[in-house]
Amino acid sequence: MRILGIETSCDETGIAVYDDQQGLLSHQLYSQVKLHADYGGVVPELASRDHVRKTIPLIKEALELANCTKDDIDAIAYTAGPGLVGALLVGSCIGRSLAFAWDKPAIAIHHMEGHLLAPMLEENKPDFPFVALLVSGGHTLLVQVDDIGEYTLLGESIDDAAGEAFDKTAKLLGLDYPGGPRLAKMAEQGIAGRFKFPRPMTDRPGLDFSFSGLKTSAAVTIAREGKDAQTQADIAYAFQEAVIDTIAIKCKRALKQTGLKRLVVAGGVSANTALREQLAATMKKLGGEVFYPRSEFCTDNGAMIAYAGMQRLKAGHTQGLEIKAKPRWPLQDLESVNASL
Repeated sequence: MRILGIETSCDETGIAVYDDQQGLLSHQLYSQVKLHADYGGVVPELASRDHVRKTIPLIKEALELANCTKDDIDAIAYTAGPGLVGALLVGSCIGRSLAFAWDKPAIAIHHMEGHLLAPMLEENKPDFPFVALLVSGGHTLLVQVDDIGEYTLLGESIDDAAGEAFDKTAKLLGLDYPGGPRLAKMAEQGIAGRFKFPRPMTDRPGLDFSFSGLKTSAAVTIAREGKDAQTQADIAYAFQEAVIDTIAIKCKRALKQTGLKRLVVAGGVSANTALREQLAATMKKLGGEVFYPRSEFCTDNGAMIAYAGMQRLKAGHTQGLEIKAKPRWPLQDLESVNASL
């Protein structure tokens, strides 16, 4: 079976074709970074308009690269949420309409389930169960994953997501959008130990995150000290170190709480090299293993939506004629793939 995946939840248009026997046949990704750079962040209306402009051409390219036509496609999966409602509606309307026109099943996919399953596209796949850290610009979640659709929320951010904190702090340092990767690059030139920021909510029980106070501490330090390039690099280093330490502490706590030895890390921030090094060291000490998607599948992409759609299709989870777009959609509300088997 072959499935077409469509991702338009924020500022990337991702299209992919996935075959359940041959694996990923093609994937196309268009980033709107240049479009939003002048505004210092994503402008929802502009994002929606650009998805309208790019989605159909990318679908044509993905089909051509996969050497197939609409007749070779068995279903269409599209991101239904969470995300920017206008952007979601573009992908949802196109995905559901194509499914109707081509007389194919349609599957509405949860964006974070796509991220969670992205490591399954790699040769070294994690076995169930595992703990998943989903860390991006809009979400920071710790989830116990017993199977596809069997999710227990362990902890989440009560304010800014980790990626959002990275971007906001980068902006305070005068870095261009997207700030997170630029801050990480600046931190490579920083000197360890000059500044020390708090590790939020690590001195109390629980697995929730909070990064707004850390961002405020960085803002105060930048205003007071951040006049020259080296000082700014030192602040970037200390800020990144605090975020990564906090995440590592919470992951370690989640693994001990669940008794699991496998950790999946996905989402845009999972591409951060320093985070990967820290979590690799943490898992080595625990005698466990950490799994990631390849770098190009850390950010939003159509391949993860196509893969998730294939698993749902095989379980018989298809949509009616309604067009689904859910800007807020709790991950734990999803149905297990085993529920229909």
